[in-house]
Amino acid sequence: MDRLTNTIRPYAWGSATAIPALLGIEPTGEPQAEMWMGAHPGAPSRLDRGTGGTTLSEVIDADPEGELGTATVARFGPRLPFLLKLLAAGAPLSLQVHPDLAQAREGFADEERRGVPIDAGERNYKDANHKPEMLCALTPFDGLCGFRPPREAADLLAGLEVDSLKPYVDLLRAHPQEAALREVLTAVLTADRAEMARTVTEAAAAAERLGGPYAPYAALVHHFPGDPGVIAAMLLNHFRLQPGEAVFLGAGVPHAYLDGLGVELLANSDNVLRAGLTPKHVDVPELLKIVRFESGDPGVLRPEDDGDGEEVYATPIDEFRLSRFVLAPGGAARTLPDAAPQILLCTAGAPSVGELTLAPGESVFVPAGEKPVLSGTGTVFRATVVL
Repeated sequence: MDRLTNTIRPYAWGSATAIPALLGIEPTGEPQAEMWMGAHPGAPSRLDRGTGGTTLSEVIDADPEGELGTATVARFGPRLPFLLKLLAAGAPLSLQVHPDLAQAREGFADEERRGVPIDAGERNYKDANHKPEMLCALTPFDGLCGFRPPREAADLLAGLEVDSLKPYVDLLRAHPQEAALREVLTAVLTADRAEMARTVTEAAAAAERLGGPYAPYAALVHHFPGDPGVIAAMLLNHFRLQPGEAVFLGAGVPHAYLDGLGVELLANSDNVLRAGLTPKHVDVPELLKIVRFESGDPGVLRPEDDGDGEEVYATPIDEFRLSRFVLAPGGAARTLPDAAPQILLCTAGAPSVGELTLAPGESVFVPAGEKPVLSGTGTVFRATVVL
C-alpha cells in the first residue's frame, strides 16, 4: 500500500480553516476548498515506491490490472473509477448539475470536435464521464438539493411579497410539475439581468427580514448580489446534515453546498453545468438539457453496519462505495477484502493500516490483491468499487 500526498485546491468558496484544523496545521489565510485523493488528471495523488515520487495515475497507467485488479478493469476500464475528496465550504458553491454518462460522452465529443480548449472558461465537459457523488458530513453541513414540489416553491416565493416574483408564483401553481419547474427556471436564468438584480435585492431584503425557512437563501445574496441563482436556489430543498449523515446526488439533480466540512466521493469526473451563484460561465441551453425537472426529498443517508464493524452508505451505483470504520480502544484488528482497489482516509484518531499509522487527513492507496489490516483507534473512511 502507498501513503498518498494530496493536492489541496484553493477555490474561492473554500474555508480557510476547516481543512488545516483537520490536518493539524496552521492556516495560510487562503481558501482551502478541496483535497483530492485519487488519479484524476486534474490533481492526481502522489506516492513514492522507493524510486522517486510519481503520481497515482502514472502508477495505474503502467499496470492497470496489477493496481486495479482484473475485475475492476473489465468492469470500469483501466483507470481508478472514483475520486475521494475532503470538501470544506466556507461560502456557497455554484448552483450546479452533473450529466449522466450518455450526456457526458456526447457533450465531451462535441466540444472536442469543435476545438473548445479543455481549460476554456466556456468549456462544459472536461471529460467523458458522469459525476454521481456522495457527501458525508464531518461537521454540521448545509446545502441545497433537488427541487421542491412546485406548489411549495410557489408558497415560499409568494411569502416574500415581491411583485416581480408573482409571474413565477403563478407559473408554479398553474402547470404540471415538470413544465412548471422548467418554465420558471428558464425564465429566471434568461431574465434581463438588470431587472433580475433588482428582484434579487428585494427578495433578499424580505428573506433577511422573515428569517426561518428563508435564512439559507438570504445568506446567498451577501456572496452573489444580483445573481439570478439566488432566486433559482429558492426552488430547491434546503438540507442540514449532522456528522456521519450523507446525501447522494445523481445525474441532473440541481444542488449547491453552502457550508461545512465533509468527505465527498464521486465518479472520476469534473463535469459541471452551472445555473448560478458563480462568476463562471453559465450555459443555459446546455444546462436545461441536463436538469431533471422532478421534485423530491434530498434523502439523508445514514450508514448501516454490515455486522462486522463496517458502516456502509448505500448508493445505487457501482463506480464507488463509501463506508467508515469507527475503531474503539482495545478493539480487534480488521482485515479488509482485496478484490478491488481502495483508498483509506483517516478523519480522527491515529489508526494503523498495516504498518502505516495515519493522522487525521492522511490517506493510503491499497491496490487490488492486497488485504489491508485496520487497527488502533480512530475513524477511517473506505472508498472502493462494487464488483
